[in-house]
Amino acid sequence: MAAKIPLSPISHQLCRSSSRFWNTATTLPFCSPVSYPYLIGSSSRLRARHPLVSFAVTKVSLLHDLGATGAVLGGAYALVLSFESLTKRNVISQRLSRKLVHILSGLLFVLSWPIFSASKEARYFTALVPLVNCVRLVVNGLSISPNSTLIKSVTREGRPEELLRGPLFYVLALLVSAVFFWRDSPIGMISLAMMCGGDGIADIMGRKFGSQKIPYNPRKSLAGSISMFIFGFIISIGLLYYYSSLGYLHMNWETTFTKVAIVSMVATLVESLPIADQIDDNVSVPLATIMAAYVSFGY
Repeated sequence: MAAKIPLSPISHQLCRSSSRFWNTATTLPFCSPVSYPYLIGSSSRLRARHPLVSFAVTKVSLLHDLGATGAVLGGAYALVLSFESLTKRNVISQRLSRKLVHILSGLLFVLSWPIFSASKEARYFTALVPLVNCVRLVVNGLSISPNSTLIKSVTREGRPEELLRGPLFYVLALLVSAVFFWRDSPIGMISLAMMCGGDGIADIMGRKFGSQKIPYNPRKSLAGSISMFIFGFIISIGLLYYYSSLGYLHMNWETTFTKVAIVSMVATLVESLPIADQIDDNVSVPLATIMAAYVSFGY
């Protein structure tokens, strides 16, 4: 028996309407199930082929995400090596090099998320990038296999054990943002914008223009806090617009600016508190941002 393709609900309604209009029992050509002799047994064939199609799609996504992971890892290493080269040639200071790596590494990481596939597993491939760096920091921080280039590029005093504090918390924040929030939530994006962009630029501006200190914390400057709020806000809006234009987010821009401003203010206030000896900024800032953004956006 030839296989018959049933009518869709839309076609079925059209046939009923046309029959009433023409007041005839004649069946319109498209109103009968279509017979295709060559589709004999096609249902069973399609069911048999479905796992093969799924496997092929999964394989393509896997290769796509593996390639994207390799590209992002390569870019991260190239970034660190580039600034290390600039430092060795005395183009920029060691302190500025470390801070620029702090700013750019996280922001370029979050900007790279769209190059990964649309599969559910893509976020875990993305998380491999900070996970690999996390392992490197632990190995070097414990002096199992110390790498002087890495230690100099991301530490303040050049001591391996420093890698197990701020730098380690930094890459863990990247990992958490990718796994738990990913491309369809503004929370992770804003938290990285405040930690990488806001806090990073605050340190640079505070050291250059920070003569006026905050009354309750002499280690922080007014210029640094103002810079953190302004640049954190601008970078957050930029990331949200970037992902909105790509179709991952659907923002209500009438309220988004206010919400981001509130979140930026909360993160700035937390960063200004005299608690750096108890909790690292790479923990307090993203944690405060995540909590404030969750309250503001709800997802």
